Amino acid sequence: MRVPFTYRVPAVADQEAEATGWPDSLASFPLGQWTADARRFYARGETDEDRVAQLDKLGMIWSHFNVAWEEGLSAALGRAAEHGNLLASLDATFQGAAVGIWLKNARSAARKAQEIERRRAEGLPVESSAGVLSTERREQLEEIDASWCPSWPVTWQRCFHLVRMHLDVGEALPTEAGEVVRQGLGRWVQSVRLGWDQLTGVQLWLCEQALGVEPAPEEEKPKPRRTQADKWTANLAAARQFFEREGDLKVPRKHVETVLSEDGREDQYRLGVWVNNQRSRDAVAGAGGAAVQSRDAVVVMGVVVIAAGYLLGRLRP
Repeated sequence: MRVPFTYRVPAVADQEAEATGWPDSLASFPLGQWTADARRFYARGETDEDRVAQLDKLGMIWSHFNVAWEEGLSAALGRAAEHGNLLASLDATFQGAAVGIWLKNARSAARKAQEIERRRAEGLPVESSAGVLSTERREQLEEIDASWCPSWPVTWQRCFHLVRMHLDVGEALPTEAGEVVRQGLGRWVQSVRLGWDQLTGVQLWLCEQALGVEPAPEEEKPKPRRTQADKWTANLAAARQFFEREGDLKVPRKHVETVLSEDGREDQYRLGVWVNNQRSRDAVAGAGGAAVQSRDAVVVMGVVVIAAGYLLGRLRP
């Protein structure tokens, strides 16, 4: 029995009263407040057994926490009936109830319970179990949607569900970022194919068996972004090649150095601009205005260049 705190029995003239058969004597009776008072008296042990039994027959929920849970579960069930899952976004609502936030909190409590169970099984110390979701309540949500609390992000599972629904109505699998733009399904499938190695075994099985998604071939994968350290190393190698060929680092500003990579690819570097930038930074560093890292970089380049000169016999010790 869940009665809002502000609820009052409608008057007989009201259509609601006529439909439910409220007696005239109960018109405007504060039933919500009376129910709240009954819970409070019960919690203090001031309710006799006969009255407890009478209210139990009416389906009385004695705990405020239980009332909140039942209301949230009812909203989640209604939302699932409309959308087919419990993978609601954080701002999702159902008939005014914030079902998205309620589900997020339920997942946090369920994952805390799972972590405690894991630690107990491994014989590790366990933190307080306050706020965990009971097994019974987890089973209630699993009966509605078995995938309501995945190990991976809920957004991933939501997109998986939408793609499966897309395929169930006879549509083709979207594989490009521009397909099914409204729901972002094409972009999601593309991210799955490109990030195949980062998925768990269960995710791989879902994508392969339920959606027919396959990993992207190597030629489709974008080149990994180079870090600043990678760029420095590559430009330094180009400078070393120029020095070995020309005997100095007097590089024209517009000069572009072509370096053959290990896999036979010709990479081009704007060596003139890079060397000029290092000299400029070195000048500023000498004045005490540059970061230590920039100064160290210039020193490293100088050491490498001098060492190369010794090896080539073009500089005397």
